[in-house]
Amino acid sequence: MISVRQCSRTACARPAVATLTYVYSDSTAVLGPLAHMAEPHSYDLCETHSERLTAPRGWEVVRLAPAYVDQGPTPDDLVALAEAVREAGRPKHLADPEPVQTGEVARRGHLRILRGEG
Repeated sequence: MISVRQCSRTACARPAVATLTYVYSDSTAVLGPLAHMAEPHSYDLCETHSERLTAPRGWEVVRLAPAYVDQGPTPDDLVALAEAVREAGRPKHLADPEPVQTGEVARRGHLRILRGEG
């Protein structure tokens, strides 16, 4: 499904069309098509910011695609959206039961203690 992530640049609300990653060991900035999932050490850029990207002195910019165009939703995206809406509208008694977590022993903030299998 094509993402609707926004540009990572401050105060930019345009949709992202490219992903920027850095290879520090090679002093290289790699600008490629929008990644399927957001990664913690990468930046999503809109078309304007991806075209104006420059690298620090001594660094090289590698552009994996010459032009980035927002193609909009595909038929698969629309089908996935329809399925999600249908699932959300389904009554609880007809929906699949939620799995029971039996391995969790305790919880402290965002950390969980799980029971070992062995």
